[in-house]
Amino acid sequence: MVENCLCSTGFYHVSRIGFIKGFYPLLAALVRWRPETHTFVLPVGEVTVTLEDVAQTFGLLIDGEPVSGWTDSSGDFLQSQSIAIFGREPVVSSSSKSFTKMGWVRGIRDAEPLDTEKSIKRYVICQIFYLLGSTQFTDKSTAYAHAKYLPLLRDFEWIHTYSWGSACLAHLYRALCHASRWSQSYRSSAWLSKTIAIFRQEIDYMDEFVWRPYEGLIIPDELHGHFEVCDIVVLLVSFECVEWHHANQVMRQFGYAQPPPPVARDVPSREYCITLRGIQLYDWTVLHGGWIEEWGNRRNTQLQYLHPLPT
Repeated sequence: MVENCLCSTGFYHVSRIGFIKGFYPLLAALVRWRPETHTFVLPVGEVTVTLEDVAQTFGLLIDGEPVSGWTDSSGDFLQSQSIAIFGREPVVSSSSKSFTKMGWVRGIRDAEPLDTEKSIKRYVICQIFYLLGSTQFTDKSTAYAHAKYLPLLRDFEWIHTYSWGSACLAHLYRALCHASRWSQSYRSSAWLSKTIAIFRQEIDYMDEFVWRPYEGLIIPDELHGHFEVCDIVVLLVSFECVEWHHANQVMRQFGYAQPPPPVARDVPSREYCITLRGIQLYDWTVLHGGWIEEWGNRRNTQLQYLHPLPT
């Protein structure tokens, strides 16, 4: 009943994924991340999660406007946005008024009668907000999602215009950077289980790697244009989170020969310390205006222009 409406927003494919269970030993073994280049360092070379991976795995839109806007910690902001979108006052986190309870959103979604266009759209928006908090922008708690995304969902016809895929990857890069910094701290020997050691040994002696794993797969028609900009060298933006997509560090993943890469550009270290806690009243489209402008120039940074000879 909601499939066509969900497709129009660009969230149809990711909504079909369902629950994702992480395999901890493998994830722990893969925390060999270079924050400067956003790459995993393996015996075969440097590899990373790219925009192509996000598009292939989640089916999220890439070529669109940056996911950015206001963050406002006032109760009035959350209440007005929730009433406009969900039609009722929100249930918020006890520790922060900026976070909406996911169970409350699920309850609204599941209670929708789906007998009118308005009801169907509200169901879809609830589903999207739930996906943002549980799949795309997760943190240590999956019980709450930040209210900053609500204004982007308020106009249903504009939801598909945002680059949700690049924002998702920016969030992942930021989390990996934090994890790799943590991995440099002291750990007890009990943390290093035998299973993790086996994975690390296999990675250390890796001599093969599938650089183009998606060749031959059928791409949905609505995603073709978005795959055209997966090889860009540009800053990914998601509100307070800004991270570089260094496609020129992993050119073999896009079917190109890998020359010595240039010095990777990095986000100032102070930006890694930003957390959306406490009192907030920021317009990130202004604070990150320069980087958002670079994102607007993304098509001029594609590898086909930087290095036009595929191998």
